[in-house]
Amino acid sequence: MATFGTLSDRLTETFRNLRTKGKLSPADVDGTVREIRRALLDADVALQVVKEFTGKVRERALGDEVSRALNPAQQVVQIVNEELVAILGGDQRRLQFAKQPPTVIMLAGLQGSGKTTFAGKLAKQLEKDGHTPLLVACDLQRPNAVNQLTVVAERAGAAIYAPEPGNGVGDPVSVARNGVEHARRQQFDTVIIDTAGRLGVDAELMKQAADIRTATDPDEVLFVIDAMIGQDAVNTAKAFQDGVDFTGVVLSKLDGDARGGAALSVASVTGRPIIFASTGEGLDDLEPFHPDRMASRILDLGDILTLIEQAQQAFDEEEAQRVAEKLATEQFTLEDFLDQLQQVRKMGSMKKMLGMLPGMGQMKQQIENFDEREIDRTEAIIRSMTPIERRNPKVLNGSRRLRIARGSGMTVTDVNQLVQRFDQAAKMMKTVARGGVPSMPGMGAVGGKPGASSKRGKKQKSSGGSRSGNPAKRAAENAGLAAAPTAASGSGFGLGASSQPSEADLAEIQKLFGKN
Repeated sequence: MATFGTLSDRLTETFRNLRTKGKLSPADVDGTVREIRRALLDADVALQVVKEFTGKVRERALGDEVSRALNPAQQVVQIVNEELVAILGGDQRRLQFAKQPPTVIMLAGLQGSGKTTFAGKLAKQLEKDGHTPLLVACDLQRPNAVNQLTVVAERAGAAIYAPEPGNGVGDPVSVARNGVEHARRQQFDTVIIDTAGRLGVDAELMKQAADIRTATDPDEVLFVIDAMIGQDAVNTAKAFQDGVDFTGVVLSKLDGDARGGAALSVASVTGRPIIFASTGEGLDDLEPFHPDRMASRILDLGDILTLIEQAQQAFDEEEAQRVAEKLATEQFTLEDFLDQLQQVRKMGSMKKMLGMLPGMGQMKQQIENFDEREIDRTEAIIRSMTPIERRNPKVLNGSRRLRIARGSGMTVTDVNQLVQRFDQAAKMMKTVARGGVPSMPGMGAVGGKPGASSKRGKKQKSSGGSRSGNPAKRAAENAGLAAAPTAASGSGFGLGASSQPSEADLAEIQKLFGKN
């Protein structure tokens, strides 16, 4: 995640240096804790949170759980991970819904923190979960705030209650109260109240927000905070907690490139859980906040669970079954490949998905250089083909490939490379669909013959190598010696399990060496 990128790099480098030590001395622990403290402070984490965090890490790192561990460095990483989860709120907290609808959710925060956009994101997510949300426009101060919420609601496919034009006209407390009554009459089960923000914390803002809370008695008050505002995040959160109080926190703009560490402080300082994380500008870029998964991302341990959940949402189970059957019967075509590409696009940014894999922090430059438009180019090439060409790429002769290249705005080389990659991928997927092990480029067939003799391997191993006077024959026999024990040693894939070279093979090798 971009916001915590610098912090992640610093912590990963610290642990990389720690892994070179077999046993940790108190000096090693102190040095590690010192580097962690610097990394957190550089990332704008609140000083009191840093002191508490590093104190707990040091105490546990000097305890028995590390000194008795088989791998002390990994144990320290585990301790840091657990303490990160703690300051991020511990267990995940979901929205609390009212027993008697409608559930009222009030949004609060500074101007520009992303409240209005989050209102649309939340409405869209609630609709996916089977709810019927109603957006209520109570930001009547900011110019065109009502129009913005109207546009966001339309994009999200949600209903909106906006009786006042805004721009300084109307009473937000009355609108909020009437909006809840309107939702009750029209049988909306959730009300999302978008309140006004200010450029800074002031008494008028707090009084208006407090009056709206009193008038509507919300089930949830969500404090939306910009993850990029730095140390002021803690002061702002405290001011809102004292003036209005809130039940949960929403972190917005986590896709930014700021240090963002102050966002780590909010849950610890206020004692309120982080419920949502906004990771982009699109209405689908909203994730439930999992403290354990966020800690894993910061420590470059990956977030496979979120990746799996996104894949389950994007991929159609029936479609996946149909593709699997086509692979098994060798009927997988470029049309099916195009369908799979489109489903991958539903999961969001490829860079974001790659960033969820463990250890990808070390490949940050490669991920940043990844061109998201490559999928667009591939799709353009396939769409420039006729249905017959998609179903049977073997009919693609030179003139057809030239026509496809011109139609897609690409070159013939691009078309050739796509067809070649598709053929290779289709072969590998067909092999896997049949229960086999695919051959890897540059490695030949992965998996030796099941009936390879272990006795021959033992016999060759005890001979200590060939003593033939023929250099070519000796090289070939020694190559066979190097391969046979690999299969006999219990390799899971049987790599290198090949039979003895035949006389014809030796004759070919002799020719290469110029021997008659």
